[in-house]
Amino acid sequence: MLSVGLTGGLGSGKSTVAGYLRELGAEVNAEIVRAFGPEVVGRDGRLNRALLAELAFRGSRLQDLNAIVHPAAIAAQRNWMEQVFKRDPAAIAVVESALIFEVERDARARGETESVLADWRRRFDRVVVVTAPDDVKIARYAARSGANGPGREAGAADARTRLAHQIPDAQKAARADYVLENKGDLATLHAQAAELWQRLKAESNKVAGVEF
Repeated sequence: MLSVGLTGGLGSGKSTVAGYLRELGAEVNAEIVRAFGPEVVGRDGRLNRALLAELAFRGSRLQDLNAIVHPAAIAAQRNWMEQVFKRDPAAIAVVESALIFEVERDARARGETESVLADWRRRFDRVVVVTAPDDVKIARYAARSGANGPGREAGAADARTRLAHQIPDAQKAARADYVLENKGDLATLHAQAAELWQRLKAESNKVAGVEF
C-alpha cells in the first residue's frame, strides 16, 4: 500500500494527472472546499465560491481558510485511505490537493509544530508535484474562465494573485519524491504519468510483500 500526495500550482495540470492515474488504477481522492463561515453560504445553503475566493486570496484570509477546512479534510482523507487499504493491501491511494506545502508553511508560521497541518507533507509515503511555467498556468486559468477581452484579462490578474500566495514550483520540486513537468503536451504528460504509475506500483507491491 502507498499513500501519495499529488500537488501542483494553479493551472499546473494536477487534476489531469489525477485523472490519468485513476484510469491506470489508482484510488483518487480530490479535495473540495465546502465551507468557510456563514458569510459565504447563501440563503439557499449553497457555497458562494466567488466570494470564498475573494476573501481567501484578496482578503488576506487564506490562512484562515486552511486552518478551518484542512483538519477535517485531512481526517476524512485518512479514513478514506484506511478503507482503501483494507480492501486492497497493495492499493495506491492518491490525494489531490493544490496546497499540501502551503498548508504546512502557514501552520508553522502560526507557531504550530506538531499539528496535523504542520506535518501534512510527512503523512504521505510519496509526494508528486506537477510543474508548469507560470505564464502557461496563467493562460490556462484565464482560458478556463471562458471569457474574452476584459474578462480574460481579469482572469489572468486573478491567476497572478493566487499564484503569489503559492510556493514556487522549484521549492516544491525540491521536496517532492517525483516531479512531472507539464509544458502543454498532453501525450507527454500522459507518458510521464504512466511511468510514474509503474514506479508507484512497484513500491506499493514491495511494501505489501506482493511478488510479481
